[in-house]
Amino acid sequence: MRKINFSAGPSTLPLEVIKEANENLLDYKGLGFSIMEFSHRSSVFEEIHFNAMKMAKELYGLNDNYEVLFLHGGASLQFAMIPMNLYLGGICEYVNTGIWTQKAINEARILGVNLKVVASSKEENFSYIPKVSFSDDADYAYICSNNTIYGTQYKEYPKTKCPLIIDASSDFFSRKIDFSNIALFYGGTQKNAGISGLSCIFIRKDMLERSKNKNLPSMLKYSIHSEYNSLFNTPCNFAIYIFNLEMQWLLKQGGLDVIYKKNLEKANLLYKIIDESEGFYKVYAQNKDRSLMNVSFNIKDENLLPVFLKEAEQNNLLGLKGHKLLGGIRASIYNAITLDQVKILCDFMKEFLKKYA
Repeated sequence: MRKINFSAGPSTLPLEVIKEANENLLDYKGLGFSIMEFSHRSSVFEEIHFNAMKMAKELYGLNDNYEVLFLHGGASLQFAMIPMNLYLGGICEYVNTGIWTQKAINEARILGVNLKVVASSKEENFSYIPKVSFSDDADYAYICSNNTIYGTQYKEYPKTKCPLIIDASSDFFSRKIDFSNIALFYGGTQKNAGISGLSCIFIRKDMLERSKNKNLPSMLKYSIHSEYNSLFNTPCNFAIYIFNLEMQWLLKQGGLDVIYKKNLEKANLLYKIIDESEGFYKVYAQNKDRSLMNVSFNIKDENLLPVFLKEAEQNNLLGLKGHKLLGGIRASIYNAITLDQVKILCDFMKEFLKKYA
């Protein structure tokens, strides 16, 4: 029996993706060797590689004005690569909504970027998404769309005249979005689009022009990776293969509009159980900014927390321990988590409440 994994990442994969990968792990489509052994220069891998890029753009409805890059280093490397490639010597504006934006801010400061934090929810321990207005002439504006630790999420992105940069690692491919003012949209794939080791970057072509003019190491230049179609060096072959399977799976589900409806239904069900518990469970994020991906909450009697986590594991519900910075409980209900699995968690929570309230 497979257990239900509510971990924030690496996280649950769709079962049919795991099954297909397993079937091809030892012998890829009868060719006599593993998908993990293919040269990245081979026609077999190139078909996977370019199909993955094509499907990713198709899911978001992007035209030729954007390119897809597959890079090493996860999302965290982008905290440095973004200012290295896109800073023009003016000012870069950031919204601080938690640890991941704070890390991005710190990396930009290390690089000597003229940086301004234009909005922050730090004074209330990142329990909400602050309102923000960016300067029209900023080199770029930077946000994180969903915050895994605190369970907050932008329902709508800020409208800007300057280029908007979005770290979307934890709500990647979970809904359709408006790209009209987005210059760079990126994330690690290990939460909602595959396994760890790979980052996927959607970059507008005018941003590549900025990169070309930078005196940077080749491996840190977006324009180099674009020129070589993300094959400048040996890529994360297996991670790209799994990403490709995830893109196929998302298209089979009906695309991002269908996925969004499913995610909304799952989140509403879980939040309803918490809200109707008469204070036994309490959501951390403020109501208007609750995440559809990461539900962070606690138990009124904190002495019951280890009991909850132990009994959850005994019921095959894994990965529910909250992040060390916040504590409590966190259920990450990404695309691959089904409605039935969320119902199982909700039933457990109702029984736990009856037992200990």
